[in-house]
Order: sequence, then C-alpha cells, then structure tokens
Amino acid sequence: MAISTPRNAAPADQGGGTGLLGRALAGFGLPGPRREQHVLTVDQLGAVALPVGGDGVVVGVDGEGSPAVLGLFRPRPYHVVLVGGVWTAQLIALRAAATGARVAVETGRGQTWSPVAQAAGGGQPCMTVHPLGRLGPQGASVAGPVLVIRDAGPRPARTRLSAAPWQAMLTLLPYLADGADRMLSQADLVGVQRVAPQEAQLIAHVLDLPAQDAAALPNLGDGITLWTNRRSRTFVQGGPTSSEAQVLGQARRVD
Repeated sequence: MAISTPRNAAPADQGGGTGLLGRALAGFGLPGPRREQHVLTVDQLGAVALPVGGDGVVVGVDGEGSPAVLGLFRPRPYHVVLVGGVWTAQLIALRAAATGARVAVETGRGQTWSPVAQAAGGGQPCMTVHPLGRLGPQGASVAGPVLVIRDAGPRPARTRLSAAPWQAMLTLLPYLADGADRMLSQADLVGVQRVAPQEAQLIAHVLDLPAQDAAALPNLGDGITLWTNRRSRTFVQGGPTSSEAQVLGQARRVD
C-alpha cells in the first residue's frame, strides 16, 4: 500500500492566477506538504490498525488498566442486577445517557435522582425519574435504546414493564433479602460491590464464584465492582470524570 502526495504541483503564486488562489478557484484545492512516498511492506500491514473496544457503556477500568465496557443494549431484553450503592447506578445512568440512550428511573427516593436527571441531558429530557409503580412502557428501539433503572429497595415489587428488545433493565439491590438468590440466578449480568461475609457466601453459591473472588467481596474498596455472567468475571475500578464528580461526588458504596 502506498500513500503519496502529488510531485508535479504548480509552484507558488507567480501572477496571472496560476498560484495558490488560482489553483483553488480551478477546483484543485491547496497543495499539501511535499513528502516522499510512504510505503508499507506486507509484514508491516498488521501494525496499521485502530484499536476499538466493545460497544457499550464504559464503567471503569479492569485489572490491566483497560476500559471495562458493559454491552447493555441488545436486540433482546437484557437484565442487570447490581448489589451495591446508588452512586454506581447513577454513574452508569449518566454514561448511558451520554451514549444517546434514554434512561428511565423508577425509585422511591426521587430527591436523590432528580439532580442527576437534570444534569444528564444539559436541559434535554434524556433521563426521567418516576415514582414506584408508575413507570409504563418505554418504546425502546434500535434507534432509541432505553435503560430502565429500578431503585426500589432490597425487595423490589413486580413491575408493569414488559421485557423488550433494546431495553436493558438494571435492578439496584442495596443488600440481599429473601428472594434475591432467584433474581441473581436469572440475571444476564450481575455486579457486586462490598457486601457482608454472609452475603458473599450466598452470592458465591448462586453465581459459582471461585473461593478467592468470594473472599474478596467483603473487603472491596469504594467504587470497585465485580461484574460477572455465566462466561466471565472481572473486577472493575469505577471513578468519575471531573464533570461527573461535580454531580455525583466521589465513589462510595454506602448511600
């Protein structure tokens, strides 16, 4: 492959409309810098690449310092359970809205979410906050994906929402209560922040976590989340940008 610039460009302006202005008016544009040809051998072609990560919402960095991305929006319903604090749920909401998705929050603590919703869209209604039990169908589509966040305590009631393609649902559990094991086992993705040792044992049993990961759960720092599904798991350090910190403050597990 060769990338080159013209070597027979006209000289600079010498009068009579043959210089830079004349060439621009003639439709040729302005001459670029004169360089030698840039030639790559076949062996060098592999180095010409643009690293692109997975498509989704960046929630932090993994143990290797690489961006950790949650692929929330899919052509099928997708359910996430986060056992943790509202701070992390709000960070995910802000970043989902930044990707162009709509965010609908069902919560019993509207005063906690309303400032985040106001900051999310810069005046645009990309995030809405609804009382418990008042959230209806969202009309998600491939051109308008939706993230529904249910912040309804440790025992969330049934919702009127039906599962839908391109609509992800994130259920926030501040701690585990009766029936949480069923919710964890049915989720497509589970995030776990710092929990009590007894909760860590239950989570490890339901999600089949290695003993080393289970032992780490009661000692996780603020902002650290174990994200796991049926195929893989990784610990992620989440932190706010400067603009996010103005809205959310620094990472915290306890609300």
